[in-house]
This record gives sequence, structure tokens and C-alpha cells, in this order.
Amino acid sequence: MVLSMPSLFCLPFMAPIFSSFLALTLIFPLSNAQGPPSPGFSPSSRVSTVAFHKGFRNLWGPQHQKLDQGSLTVWLDKSSGSGFKSLRSYQSGYFGAAMKLQPGYTAGVITSFYLSNNEEHPGNHDEIDIEFLGTTPDKPYTLQTNVYIRGSGDGNIIGREMKFHLWFDPTKDYHNYAILWNPSEIIFFVDDVPIRRYPRKSDATFPIRPMWVYGSIWDASSWATENGRYKADYNYQPFVGQYTNFKVSGCTANNPASCRPPSASPSGSSSLSRQQALAMNWVQKNYLVYDYCHDPKRDHTQIPEC
Repeated sequence: MVLSMPSLFCLPFMAPIFSSFLALTLIFPLSNAQGPPSPGFSPSSRVSTVAFHKGFRNLWGPQHQKLDQGSLTVWLDKSSGSGFKSLRSYQSGYFGAAMKLQPGYTAGVITSFYLSNNEEHPGNHDEIDIEFLGTTPDKPYTLQTNVYIRGSGDGNIIGREMKFHLWFDPTKDYHNYAILWNPSEIIFFVDDVPIRRYPRKSDATFPIRPMWVYGSIWDASSWATENGRYKADYNYQPFVGQYTNFKVSGCTANNPASCRPPSASPSGSSSLSRQQALAMNWVQKNYLVYDYCHDPKRDHTQIPEC
């Protein structure tokens, strides 16, 4: 006997299955299940993996950090989160790590990988962020990319956020996330697919001072999930972030001006190839959920690059 879809759905034992299926399609739409078109080039393949202890050190929360066969686990509970920092500062380069996120209720929790010089320039720092904004079980994670230039010295923080959902579930497996920062642009990658390009249009809107590489997990309940609507709930603790496959290659702060960071494209130039640009456009068309340049509530005199 061949059953139609409506007939199948009417079977009592099938109803829970279809309910779960429909819920999943709301979080991970089937229309884009095939993922982005191939970018045709893998910048990560040009950068060797570095052991954690050769490239990084614990920065805070050492009791909430565990290294096991090259994989780093950090966690947040009521007492503390945890963070790590690179051993060197860089003036450009490729910086990446494979990350796996915690499923379930993670509202208010930030799991991050980023560049910053906030310890050297407190209140006036530069920063390039990859941040996963925790969520509730019925909604997908949001990946927030952000760029700060000479930060928050006057108390007026000017963020340049672009937020994305992903074409996969980042809690199921490790995926590679990376920042390529060179003198002319910043490119954010997910599994070697470029998702955002931030060009240098002027010195005033581009970070040019050396930065360190950081990673952390922490409580940002005041803003992280739907502008603070949902807070971290420590009934679900510990909140765990996992990192592996660390990749760092670039020009340190002490390198001569002739030093060149890894290239974003197969041509060796700083610009993306046409195939990479098409892949990025696909991601932005299907998975971009917020762009600061198109936010009517923003003061556009403060973000002239838009």
C-alpha cells in the first residue's frame, strides 16, 4: 500500500516524527540544504596547524580550561568563564580555529575567537570579532562578525556588526572559522567560504595597530541573545566551547614592513576571486540576518564606510 504524505501524517506513531521534522526545517531550512557554492580555494590549506601551547596560553579562568590531545575545552559556570591569548601580537595575518558549540539552552553565553589590543589600549582599542551568540533550543545560533576601530574611549562604542545564521548545525561537529586581516581588507571565513569582506576605505575606519589573538567563553546576558531578552540560565551549566586545529600565520609586530600575510585568493592578490565572491554573495543572500550599514537606527555619520 502506498500512503500519501497526508495519510502518513494521520498515523498516530508518525505525528511526533513529523513534528520534529518540521521543527528542524524551521531552524535549518531545506531550501538551502545543499550549502554554498564552492569558493574554489581554501586559504586554510596554506596555513599549518599550530599546537595550542606553541601559539597560545591561558589568559583567565585556568580551572575552566582543559587541553586534551590538541583540543581545548573551555567552559562557563556560575563561578567563572575562561579565555586564552596568543603568545605574540600580529600586524596582519590569517587566524583560525575549528570550533564546536554546545547544543540546547545557551542564551546569554558568548563563545568567541577574535583579535584585539584592548589590554594595550584600554578604552581606545581595535578589535575583529567572531562571536557565537547563545540561543534557545528552538532557534539557531547567530554568528556575529564585528570590527572596532579605536574602540570606546569616549563611551560611545561604534560596532560594525554583520550577523549570520549558518547552513549547518554548529553543535554537531567541528567547523573552521577564520579571520584574514591584511593592510587592505578583513575577510571572515566559515569552512573556507568567505562570508564577509570589510575593505580599508580610510585609516579612520580600519584597524592598523598590532593585535593579539584571543578566544573565550563568558556571560553576556545583558545583550547577547535577542538584545538581552533571554539570559544565561545556570540550571544548564556548564556551558562548553571546544576548539581545535588552531591556525596562525602572519606578520608579527616585530616583522619588517616587507612582510606579507597569507593570501585570501588563489591569485595571491588581496582580493577575492570571482568564484569566492559568488560564494560570499550566496551566503549573504541566504543567511545574513543583520547588517549595520542597513540599520535605520544607526547614526550613519559614525560609520562613513557604509
